[in-house]
Amino acid sequence: MNPRSLGVALALPWIVAPIVTAIRLSRSRSLDEAAPSVGEDAPLLSVIVPARDEEENIERCLRSILATSYPRLELVLVDDHSRDPTRRIAERIAREDARLRVVSAPDLPAGWFGKPWACATGAREARGAILCFMDADTTQSPDLLPRMVDTMRARDAGMLTVAGAQEMHTFWETLLQPQVFGMLLMRYGGTESVNESRHAWDKIANGQCIAIRRAAYESIGGHGAVRDKVAEDLMLAQRLFRAGVHTVLVLGVGQLSTRMYSSLGALVRGWRKNVFAGGIDALPAMAIARALFPVALTLFPLAELVPVATLAAHAAGAAWPGPTALTWAWIATTAMLVAWSVVYLRARRSPLWAALFPLGALVLLWIILGAIARWRRVSWKGRTYRAA
Repeated sequence: MNPRSLGVALALPWIVAPIVTAIRLSRSRSLDEAAPSVGEDAPLLSVIVPARDEEENIERCLRSILATSYPRLELVLVDDHSRDPTRRIAERIAREDARLRVVSAPDLPAGWFGKPWACATGAREARGAILCFMDADTTQSPDLLPRMVDTMRARDAGMLTVAGAQEMHTFWETLLQPQVFGMLLMRYGGTESVNESRHAWDKIANGQCIAIRRAAYESIGGHGAVRDKVAEDLMLAQRLFRAGVHTVLVLGVGQLSTRMYSSLGALVRGWRKNVFAGGIDALPAMAIARALFPVALTLFPLAELVPVATLAAHAAGAAWPGPTALTWAWIATTAMLVAWSVVYLRARRSPLWAALFPLGALVLLWIILGAIARWRRVSWKGRTYRAA
């Protein structure tokens, strides 16, 4: 094999991986398949929103939930010792709509993370047969909840979780969020790859929107079963699956949107909290897999950066790369530009954003290395934890 043919062969993973990911994603099922047909006989649905310092998001979130067409709703806002006006905003809305109750999370017990404790508090206060945990940075359409309940019935699900649209308004959101979710898609594929897997480590839930039948929730001990987990959503899905509960992941990009982080600092802090300490729980319980995880975690951004760095070295006049490396780098970089162009077009953004993928990969690598350095110690909103 001549050097250039070898370069083409070496570039095949950069061509094949996005195609395989797109095929797996194309098999995904959506809430659009459900008919929001629940009537007055619908079960009482308790939506629980844990909130700590969510002044910017909470009114939008609560009003979107209260605008639902679901006929039997109670909404429980759990104020987790907010240091901003979150509670006052929620109480003002509660005076306008009796379906909303505002409760306070008790002091955080030893061994608990804040979000699981707030969710557990809300579950104790709630009366519904179905508990729906929603993040405070989400916005939903009026038909989200009826479509979710209809899908739970149709698919006989004990847990249903929805992957919605990710809002991207600033430069850094638009640059970095596709990188992170691209890495997640490479790991999990589409919804049916998750749903059809027989392995607990392949199960995942989106903590922004999870509905669980109360009986299933209580059968595993509720959030107490995941009280010391960073990715409590992922671990809930795994615990429920191991307990024999049918767990289902669906897309809901037309019904649910989330603006997770609005600045570079928030993006770094948020993903640094989750990417290692949470990601390690998405592995088989084998010592070798967990030992290699820090290295494996860096492969996604490095796979983007190394071909570009090779071309940069050539442009700078370096003696290396030779014909094989140069052919590989050109093809791999072109394949990534095409793949990222498609990603941005699907996100309704200009495909010109694809040209900035090396910068996005560099920031992602920086976040990952920082997360690895912290190991299982995470900090978020004034609290520091050590994950189990």
